[in-house]
Amino acid sequence: MILCDIGNTSVDLYQDGKRTKLRADDFDPFSITEEVYFISVNSRFNERVINCPNWHDLRAAVAWEKYYPTMGIDRVMVCEAVEEGVIVDAGSAITVDVMRSGVYEGGFISLGLRAAREAYGRLSPALDVSWNFEVDLAKMAKNTPNAVTAGFLAPLVAQIKSLGKPIYLSGGDAQILSRFFPDAVVDEELIFKGMKKLIEKGRVC
Repeated sequence: MILCDIGNTSVDLYQDGKRTKLRADDFDPFSITEEVYFISVNSRFNERVINCPNWHDLRAAVAWEKYYPTMGIDRVMVCEAVEEGVIVDAGSAITVDVMRSGVYEGGFISLGLRAAREAYGRLSPALDVSWNFEVDLAKMAKNTPNAVTAGFLAPLVAQIKSLGKPIYLSGGDAQILSRFFPDAVVDEELIFKGMKKLIEKGRVC
């Protein structure tokens, strides 16, 4: 069995604990003969796999009444992986979702670190600076890199901590954010763990 997370530009394959990333435009789904369970945000790719009988879209297995119809399938999967806690998926956007006893309580979406840095740069050339992820958020900044870093991160970190639950970090910038959440669990395979749990529930066609 292969698990597959399809993004706008990449295909992330997971099998027996091993991950392989490929370009979505170059990947041929017919090249895989094993059973593949996938999630996708790539409509063009979806058209290519529709005639592949061994490819199974996990979107159909989601109990959508637990979430909301327009919620991203990647967010749903990381939530499926966690019974109790706050899930922070730090990618192009930073999504924060809360699970309590297996029930989705809601969440919010913030700019990702790269997008936020670029947004500051568009406001003024003076704010187009490298961020300092060693900044102490408890202190007032005395230079521009620290000021813009803290200006974005301090309220985000405070809000996440205020939720008072175990924190799970995933996504490309998880390691960067982990400095501000020393007790958090960093798990880059969280999305695949959620996919596995959904498959185990037996709702997959």
